[in-house]
Amino acid sequence: MKRRILALLFALLATQVGALVNPAYACGCGAMIPDGQSRLGVDRETSVVRWDGRTEQIVMRFTVRGDAQRAAWIMPVPGRATVELGDGKLFDELGRLTRPEHRTRSYFWPRERDWPFSPDRRNGVGDAAPGAAAPPVGVVGREQLGDFDVARLTATDPDALKNWLESNGFTLPDRLATEVRPYVDQRWEYVAVRLAPRGQGKPLRGDLDPLRIRFESDRLVYPMRLSRMAKTPQSLGLYVLADHRMEPATAIGGSTPEVTFAGTVHPENGPLAELAGAGPVFLTAIDQEFPEPGRIDADHELRATAEDTSYRRAIYHDKLLVVGDVPVWLLTLGAAAVALTTSAVAVLRIRGRRQRPAGAV
Repeated sequence: MKRRILALLFALLATQVGALVNPAYACGCGAMIPDGQSRLGVDRETSVVRWDGRTEQIVMRFTVRGDAQRAAWIMPVPGRATVELGDGKLFDELGRLTRPEHRTRSYFWPRERDWPFSPDRRNGVGDAAPGAAAPPVGVVGREQLGDFDVARLTATDPDALKNWLESNGFTLPDRLATEVRPYVDQRWEYVAVRLAPRGQGKPLRGDLDPLRIRFESDRLVYPMRLSRMAKTPQSLGLYVLADHRMEPATAIGGSTPEVTFAGTVHPENGPLAELAGAGPVFLTAIDQEFPEPGRIDADHELRATAEDTSYRRAIYHDKLLVVGDVPVWLLTLGAAAVALTTSAVAVLRIRGRRQRPAGAV
């Protein structure tokens, strides 16, 4: 018995040590890597994409968990990028614009939680994302943005890119060189970021400060291929600002993308107006889950839909139909019972009159 207990304790200890030695590399729109033997997971990646047909801007924010005090991530981009801090209020504003409508649906017959099936009278309520001669790695620029150390890079050799990043403090998984090769072949560039919380000794947790990345592009593309290195399921929330309603060309290995909002918005001031520019813009909100990140096989390329159909998600609250505080079904049954009783009494009276003997008073 003691041997079994010791074996179980050893197995549990080995599992915990393994989790520390082999951190679950979590990737958002690129590769997110914790420092040392820490653990870091990206619960959700939320991004706002603005595309005017020539220039693309991505404001991205990660929601993370774990015990890492420092981390780094790399994001491929199809053109020369500029990077600056984003405004977290942008996401609050978009959340308000795209929140679901709440609608009430009345039902006639009582349900499980209604009287007489339940002792109380509560109504049921629905529960409610360079040339061949160029050096292997080129540094376009490097700047400190708040807590972010940002390096903008070019690369003609994936191994040289990995070596440069590691020699400059970016600890990366071995397979990174393999995963970035398609981007190297297409001569994309890279945004590499090191980040740490403001307070010393504090772990990276919750919503990180957003970054705003801008580059020229004649197509709307959202880099996702490096997310295939993630060890845990990924969740993407994507707000797209463009001239038309947009949709992903394919699911790229994830669940079917779900549109949660589509419609024209008219931002007048604040971070959304600053990003969208003057005049109205069509906003499409898309959610997608990646239960098995290893199946991600491409970047998201978004295209205009055939029609700019508006849509807003609705949350329905089912409510028992009542008059005053009395259920309509009960009133209906009561009225039916009264009508039947009245009819029966009338029939009996008519029959009594017909059966009364002649001359009876």
